[in-house]
Amino acid sequence: MNEARLTVFFDEPFWIGVFERVENGTLSVCKVTFGAEPKDYEVWDFVLRSYAKLVFSPPVAADVRLAADNPKRRARNARKKLAGAGVGTKAQQVLQRQREEQKTERRVKTREEREAEEERRFALKQRKRKEKHRGH
Repeated sequence: MNEARLTVFFDEPFWIGVFERVENGTLSVCKVTFGAEPKDYEVWDFVLRSYAKLVFSPPVAADVRLAADNPKRRARNARKKLAGAGVGTKAQQVLQRQREEQKTERRVKTREEREAEEERRFALKQRKRKEKHRGH
């Protein structure tokens, strides 16, 4: 079962679009900031032109939705899921996980850059010291 969904909502001060893609029981999500309120035709144009270029989060297992037998059981199951699920929808949780991964990648990258800069400065300092003592 393949399914795609776009939810557009206002998150002060911008309009945000959340693309959810379910493929083979896995969910991946992408967040897009529209800025000003987009018209329907602008959203449709964006989907047609840019959907292939979107960077989706790594896929996570998605629950298959089954219809409950009666409203009381449906409410009970929803209450149980909300109690253990944490804050936000599944899409929001996937976006949060993606942000955390990007944060760790950024930390690793900046650490490597900082260490490379320190090594470069140390090598420059050593070279200057050698040049000073060369004639004696």
